[in-house]
Amino acid sequence: MVDKDLLSIQETRALVRAARAAQPSLAEAGQERVNALVDAIAKVGVEMAEALGKMASEETGFGKWQDKKQKNLVASEKLVNYYKDTRTVGIINEDKEKRIVEIAAPMGVIAGLIPSTNPTSTTLYKAIISLKSANAIVFSPHPSAVKCITATVNMIKGVLKAMDFSEDLVGVISVPTLEGTAELMKIVDMILATGGNAMVKSAYSSGTPALGVGSGNVPAFIERSADIDIAVQKIFASKTFDNGTVCASEQAIVTEACIADTVKASVIAQGGYFLEGENLVKVKRVMERPNGAMNPAIVGRCATDIAKIAGIEVPAGTTMLLCDEPGVGPKYPFSKEKLTALLGFYVVSDWEEACELCYQLLKNGGLGHSMGIHSKNETVIREFALKKPVSRFLVNTPTTQGAVGISTNMAPSFTLGCGTVGGSATSENVGPHHLFNVRRMAYGLDDAACTTCTAPPTESVDVQAVTNMIMEQLKKMSGTV
Repeated sequence: MVDKDLLSIQETRALVRAARAAQPSLAEAGQERVNALVDAIAKVGVEMAEALGKMASEETGFGKWQDKKQKNLVASEKLVNYYKDTRTVGIINEDKEKRIVEIAAPMGVIAGLIPSTNPTSTTLYKAIISLKSANAIVFSPHPSAVKCITATVNMIKGVLKAMDFSEDLVGVISVPTLEGTAELMKIVDMILATGGNAMVKSAYSSGTPALGVGSGNVPAFIERSADIDIAVQKIFASKTFDNGTVCASEQAIVTEACIADTVKASVIAQGGYFLEGENLVKVKRVMERPNGAMNPAIVGRCATDIAKIAGIEVPAGTTMLLCDEPGVGPKYPFSKEKLTALLGFYVVSDWEEACELCYQLLKNGGLGHSMGIHSKNETVIREFALKKPVSRFLVNTPTTQGAVGISTNMAPSFTLGCGTVGGSATSENVGPHHLFNVRRMAYGLDDAACTTCTAPPTESVDVQAVTNMIMEQLKKMSGTV
């Protein structure tokens, strides 16, 4: 009997070898053929968006298939259209005046680590940006989403075959194990890591270059000048999108005392239910594991499902469960990331206090990721944008749809960089331009230009006087006279 971990490692090595052998043919195909390939994948992705969405929801139990369909459309049609004019193969730029030519050099074989919360859309997205930049990719699927991820890969393989490309350009581990994934990360050229903090940390410590993303503990500030009903509607539209499985979804509402009652009334009118007493105790009991991690049993669930799991009754039409959370930190579960229909609720005296509270929430597991604000006061908006350690500051828009490029002009993406403050190598929405190196061909300057390279002496500083002063100081430091 073959051990599962050994079988996974062997399969991984075979997939990477095959991908590495196939990749040069894609790099040599040229920009036009590469563009045609990703266009074709996008078109089939659109046709299969609903079927793949249903498959993902049924297999994982997370989210809503209708929203997963929408994510599949973003990861195919919208993504390809956004980058249709982006050059990613061969010469990508030529500056005739400076005599510098930039050439895209593909990285080779990419490892695509896929989470169970967004399985088919993330697979589509990573395959398209990898192939667009002339790379091959091998996927490591989350064990609870193997079928739908494999179905997505097989769909892409069908397009590759139809267009006379090697099917080995895209592969998927059929027996996913931690050992197989660890081996994959060691033998590829770049890792695209999307998932939990432990997995992302493992990618960065693998010894292979990686692009990973941090968790998103996204606060949304409703400032006194906002249209309150519209602000609440957008927050709920975001947080209920695929039952909150996107890491850019709001995790807490912060608002000012002068409008707090109006905000609460709007929240309740739109399906929010504030937990109190024993109901709150019971929901908190099922929110987390003993170690403080999210309980997977409530991830991607609607409000009524969470109520059933917790054993409480909620009013008909409830779409969101909220808690007046008194603090921020490990002892306050509603102050953390909750990839489900749960929101913390905070009331502050003014926008300055809101600014500080939002910072504390971001420090509690969301640094570098995203934040939302609903306001008509441009001064306050700019003050927040200048001070908040996030990579996406989203104004008057749902943070889920805004961050991934549905309701904003941000690049469509399902790998949202958090910058160095969030432990990421980039603060951008990751795209095909992150998956090739740039080779710069620079022509030499003529002799006349070289003879005039020395900068003229400045008139505002007596260079010799400064030099003499420094020399005197050095002599004193060394004990010489």
